Amino acid sequence: MNTVAIIDYGMGNLHSARKAVEHVAPDATVLVTDNADQIREADRVILPGVGAIRDCMAEIRRLGVDTLVREVSADRPFLGICVGMQAIMSRSEENGGVDCINLFDSQVRFFGENLTENGERLKVPHMGWNQVWQTQDHPLWHGIDDGDRFYFVHSYYVESAGNDDIAGRTHYGVDLAAAVARDNIFAAQFHPEKSARAGLQLLKNFTGWSGKN
Repeated sequence: MNTVAIIDYGMGNLHSARKAVEHVAPDATVLVTDNADQIREADRVILPGVGAIRDCMAEIRRLGVDTLVREVSADRPFLGICVGMQAIMSRSEENGGVDCINLFDSQVRFFGENLTENGERLKVPHMGWNQVWQTQDHPLWHGIDDGDRFYFVHSYYVESAGNDDIAGRTHYGVDLAAAVARDNIFAAQFHPEKSARAGLQLLKNFTGWSGKN
């Protein structure tokens, strides 16, 4: 049986993520749950996230999700989405600095109030469709063209420069990590559940992924 647990800590895009996974994997059991035992028993785990990282991390720590994430991400396919990706970095600049779960040794940076491109000021948060260039030959990119567009909503980003774990890159005023991957962990700054065909393909790939490249 393929059981996918979407961790519910009160801060994720839970309904659309569940519907998208059910759509691409109709034979899977998809649970939106805060039950630690159910999450430990799942074959695959997703950590979603929307909103401010300080609020997300406060709930993650209050509920013990940080310890649980470290446990389940060690031995099965694990997917972080949007703030769920930022939460598994080491630290975020948001609100003067927030310590995160630290599965990846990367900092989360603020785009800034005066982000520009070719002399034009860019809106923050970054909201819309961006091309993603694949920087790892990863199973989750199977069936997805290099340069396909995905949907982003965020004011903070993980740097791409010097990032050994980067799996996909995009550009919005600065180069940034659209996705990171290492071992059985994959995380995306974009929302695959809102990214039409390419996003659904990535979720389908995740539900069939063994956790190995």
